[in-house]
Amino acid sequence: MNIFSAIIAFENIHEVRRLCHWGPIIALTVIAVCSSMAILDSIIWYWPLDTTGGSVNFIMLINWTVLILYNYFNAMFVGPGYIPLGWKPQDTMYLQFCRVCQGYKAPRSHHCRKCNRCVMKMDHHCPWINNCCGHFNHAYFTSFLLLAPLGCIHAAFIFVMTMYTQLYDRISFGWSSVRIDMSAARRVHNPIMPFSLAAFAATLFALGLALGTTIAVGMLFFIQMKVIVRNKTSIEAWIEEKAKDRIQYYQTGEEFIFPYDLGSCWENVKQVFTWSGSPEGDGIEWPVNEKCHQHTLTIEQLKQKADKRERSVQYRVVEDYNGACCPLRKGLNTFIRSPCTEEPRIKLFKGETILATRGTKWWMYGDKVLDEEQTKAGVRVRGWFPRRCVEKCHYDSANNSTVSEEKKDK
Repeated sequence: MNIFSAIIAFENIHEVRRLCHWGPIIALTVIAVCSSMAILDSIIWYWPLDTTGGSVNFIMLINWTVLILYNYFNAMFVGPGYIPLGWKPQDTMYLQFCRVCQGYKAPRSHHCRKCNRCVMKMDHHCPWINNCCGHFNHAYFTSFLLLAPLGCIHAAFIFVMTMYTQLYDRISFGWSSVRIDMSAARRVHNPIMPFSLAAFAATLFALGLALGTTIAVGMLFFIQMKVIVRNKTSIEAWIEEKAKDRIQYYQTGEEFIFPYDLGSCWENVKQVFTWSGSPEGDGIEWPVNEKCHQHTLTIEQLKQKADKRERSVQYRVVEDYNGACCPLRKGLNTFIRSPCTEEPRIKLFKGETILATRGTKWWMYGDKVLDEEQTKAGVRVRGWFPRRCVEKCHYDSANNSTVSEEKKDK
């Protein structure tokens, strides 16, 4: 048990329940299929263990599997780190208050609706690990994104060479004028079992999984490294983009400097990847650019929140909506062009009031205007809904106290 705890750290045994989710189930299934098929194809048909190369190849395949699972489970069970419930520092002037956690949000932290906690240096909530990617598990998560494609490339090579060497003498490709010398690749030996149709189908299926994982996860690794080299998160990259749009829209003449970019890619990367495995910092205070201070980003967030409240538009619900992801009864375009996001849909009932902050041609995103009791209790209902279910109110509600209270951030 001590050895297991040293390899995979988690605070409470209930964290194991994170495995009971479609994301980890699919991810672990892909890992199991690719690694097991690569090992079987190698030792039975392509590169048996009675050779030096076969033994090295086998050790490498086991090594990929162990490293991938090590980083995957640490990303899941170590977790991102959470702001303590009810956290209140001495200086709260520039901090946002979270009504759900009943505490203030530290710089770089955000509230996750899935985890129902304020997450330290939140990057995003990842369904594949069924947890948030944040301060303490960012390095593990990114390492997993690097190792998974590398392991899959190795496995894909094994799959391709196994099928080629086993089917070389069985299939005529019709290339009478083309002769490819594959004598080095065709390792002639007597396998313990024939390469049957079932084995071919399983290998082909595993090859598809390996190639798909290489492309998809490799792209995610590239996206993560793109923000890490500037010491950002995906959320902070979006905040910076909105800051530039806000300054340009209002022509304020401000210059927004991202505070956590230390000016050197190497210094930025060292904030996430360390030899000890633990990231730099405590998740509350951060090293910042010399032209900035601890609350530079939170001040910008407050400006964006105020701008969001100012530009929100009030709508009245004219048609009920049951909260379905792709509602068939709301029109073909509404069904087809449903937002591709994990953000929730909200149920609507005639007569309710919605404060819309953004939208598309067929869908809108906003907050329900709740009664005073629900507002004080920290209840907030926000999400996507079909545009056809609401109509714009033909009066100015900017001075409505209930609406203003509802639009405050948690």
